[in-house]
Amino acid sequence: MKTDKSEPERKNLPASEPASVETAPVSNFIRDIVKDDLATNKWDGRVVTRFPPEPNGYLHIGHAKSICLNFGIAAEHNGTTHLRFDDTNPSKEDVEYTEAIKRDVRWLGFDWGDKLFHASDYFGKFYDFAVQLINDGKAYVDDLSADEIREHRGTLKDPGRESPHRNRPIAENLDLFHRMRAGEFPDGSRVLRAKIDMSSGNVNLRDPVIYRIKHEAHHMTGDQWCIYPMYDYAHCVSDSIERITHSICTLEFEDHRPLYDWYLDQLGVYHPQQIEFARLNLTYTLMSKRKLLALVEEGVVSGWDDPRMPTLAGLRRRGYTPESIRDFCERIGVAKRDSVVSVALLEHCLREDLNKRAPRVMAVLRPLRLVIDNYPEGQTEEFDAVNNPEDPSGGTRKIPFSRVIYIERDDFNETPPKGFFRLAPGKEVRLKHAYYVTCQNIVKDDKTGEVTEVHCTYDPESRGGGTPDGRVIKGTLHWVSAEHAIDAEVRLYDHLFAKEDPEEGEDFRQNLTPNSLETLTDCKVEPSLAKAAAGDRYQFLRHRYFCVDSGDSKPGHPVFNRTVSLRDTWAKVQKSQK
Repeated sequence: MKTDKSEPERKNLPASEPASVETAPVSNFIRDIVKDDLATNKWDGRVVTRFPPEPNGYLHIGHAKSICLNFGIAAEHNGTTHLRFDDTNPSKEDVEYTEAIKRDVRWLGFDWGDKLFHASDYFGKFYDFAVQLINDGKAYVDDLSADEIREHRGTLKDPGRESPHRNRPIAENLDLFHRMRAGEFPDGSRVLRAKIDMSSGNVNLRDPVIYRIKHEAHHMTGDQWCIYPMYDYAHCVSDSIERITHSICTLEFEDHRPLYDWYLDQLGVYHPQQIEFARLNLTYTLMSKRKLLALVEEGVVSGWDDPRMPTLAGLRRRGYTPESIRDFCERIGVAKRDSVVSVALLEHCLREDLNKRAPRVMAVLRPLRLVIDNYPEGQTEEFDAVNNPEDPSGGTRKIPFSRVIYIERDDFNETPPKGFFRLAPGKEVRLKHAYYVTCQNIVKDDKTGEVTEVHCTYDPESRGGGTPDGRVIKGTLHWVSAEHAIDAEVRLYDHLFAKEDPEEGEDFRQNLTPNSLETLTDCKVEPSLAKAAAGDRYQFLRHRYFCVDSGDSKPGHPVFNRTVSLRDTWAKVQKSQK
């Protein structure tokens, strides 16, 4: 499916971390609307957008698209973006989520300045506007239960039925609503509903609920309120109060737009424009906060920031960069129709970014001891290694070399198959940055028969990877000096779900990858990683990209999370399509 491309944002980015992709602006339908409005001076030259998350969970990669869109468009026209928490449901909200959302938006590269708001800031105004609707005969107190309201609402084919309480006198409605506010009635006993049209073809206009009773403390207002507004009502009134110009929502709110307009028209207040765009759907990725919360509560993952989670906190801990996510959001574009994006594109954006910035280091994940018999005992050499060949300013580092080193267990085969260019009995290979070595014999475990040690000889003339006779060696191995190696733990993460559509079938849990995490506890890494700090990213030569875990890593014993492979599956897909 062909979609429009979104425009890269150029403002509100951290000065220390410039965007990885700089291309000319590409138009999309939302950008065109904003430009047309500016040309006609529709909003007096203003562009004011908002990002309105519910503080009932952590932000995920789908929210990143909305964040980039709202902040990016406003910044492009010297406008402002409000961060407004839609905190109208105290039973599901928490300060933890509020702080996590602010942290994630800042990490992604955006800043709301002094434009931080909460729907709860306007609870008094919401109440006054509701009283206005009652006085105008546009709202009434209903005694029907939630199930009865649902039954009366009808279906897409059948019109709804009016509540027996729909035509209560205005004075009675006012009295009941004030008593609801005073806490006289139990939860679920009464609601305030808008009086619109029970026969409307749009089910959202069939007398929607405006207020419900909830005797629960709110994390911002405490016990001040026991009635709370519904989202559709609070959303549009908040937009009006803050004088938003372009209320950008995901496509599922398109059918709610007539209700958005109805509330503001009936109240006779400032009226922003609601615009809908297609939300992000990603293969192998669950986008429901409710289901992600279930994974956390059921212990399937270690928390909201588990590196397998699609949350921004999880992606950050996994090793994703804000630049790569912004690049991804730019590439997928802004469309009016739903589509599914391959997770391979997200990984491609990260791989491109890390290729430019991540130092190359040597790490042995499944170590096998290798002894160079003719190398002088007690001797240590140092070799120069380029930190990142893609970064001219990246510099070099010293790598120590000694008589005993570790290589990958998979890099040795006692009976190698055809085409095996690594180490085997009698075979010569190159040690990266160091010498050529030839396998002479091996040592095995008496009980298991497993190879525990490989003995080699080295060619002193091959220092640095070359020889006077110019012989060609096909196999090159990475290694670490046993004397200088740092012990490390490495966590190999896979996709959390085994199916492209995690919600396929009756229960999404059935689609979980059986072994999405493998932990290696006996890894050896080069000594330059002794001072690796949380969040530092590296390319382990011949392996993948890894990130120092921000939760469990300790000085002297780092923990590394596998971030993304070196193999670019997205580029392969693109090549095959061409």
